[in-house]
Amino acid sequence: MDKKNKKKELLILQVLKESDKPLTSARIAERLGLTGYDISERTIRLYLQKMEADGLVSSNGKRGSIITERGLEELDSSWVIDKVGFLSAKIDRMSYMMNFDINSTSGTVVINMTLVEPKIFAENIKYIEKVYYDGYAMGNLLTFLAPGESLNHIIVPEGMIGVGTVCSITLNGVLLKHGIPTTSRFGGLLEIKEKKPVRFVEIIMYDGTSIDPLEVFIRSGMTNYMGAIKTGSGRIGASFREFPAESRDKVEQLAERLKRIGLGGLVGVGMPGQSFLDIPVSEGRVGAIVIGGLNPVSILEENGVRAYSRALAGLIDFNRLFHFREMESRIKQFL
Repeated sequence: MDKKNKKKELLILQVLKESDKPLTSARIAERLGLTGYDISERTIRLYLQKMEADGLVSSNGKRGSIITERGLEELDSSWVIDKVGFLSAKIDRMSYMMNFDINSTSGTVVINMTLVEPKIFAENIKYIEKVYYDGYAMGNLLTFLAPGESLNHIIVPEGMIGVGTVCSITLNGVLLKHGIPTTSRFGGLLEIKEKKPVRFVEIIMYDGTSIDPLEVFIRSGMTNYMGAIKTGSGRIGASFREFPAESRDKVEQLAERLKRIGLGGLVGVGMPGQSFLDIPVSEGRVGAIVIGGLNPVSILEENGVRAYSRALAGLIDFNRLFHFREMESRIKQFL
């Protein structure tokens, strides 16, 4: 397929991805038209036929077509160059979309999703609990999604559960609701010695990647959570944020309130215009380190468990979250 035709295919897949229901060729043409692409219904029907044969879409008869898992994979891999900077945009979008109210402790928060077999998860609960207990997690809450449940385009397969851990971007969302803009600079591996942060040993800038940095470090086997929970020395996921210098006190106050309700994750805040853990900070801003939301389940990879994890997976109601000490009793319903 030439470059021009490939782009049309990807545009159709993108429209289907953004829809929560099947779309007809007429609806697809209409939505493409709104974004400046004039493709006829007949042409779209021909593309849909080919894409169905290739397994990229699935037809629901007169209701229209939906994108398949294979289609999502094709879209993700093909747009990789166009998606440089995509993660930064997604962070801003998710921060804006969540509506958690710290005063009423209600509303939605951003979560990450990990798909794993219940039995394997149960076998590793003692390690996951220790990650939470030692403060290497974004707060102390999480949730389970049952087989068949979905979050955005992630559907929990039969025989597995979805483990939803609180994403650190939840902090961005809360600060934004209180008038504090956040600049998410990078995700990295934070070296821990005697349970204290020492330095970042690896970093990936958010505006130069199409995938969450912690996902990269986890899959590459670069973390050391076992060392962190057993000896107090290791490498864990964390990120670096910046806030306006004038907001420093308010950021610390809000972070403390979040900690009391189980959503804490702020490791520390620097001083205005000064480097923090050797990371330079712009004049008029303060730097801060935030714990990685995928940290609790990342330890599965270190124990040889291949688990599919996706950061910034979606929004979920705060009331669905439970304390990590309830994991052992709640996992039994899936065994």
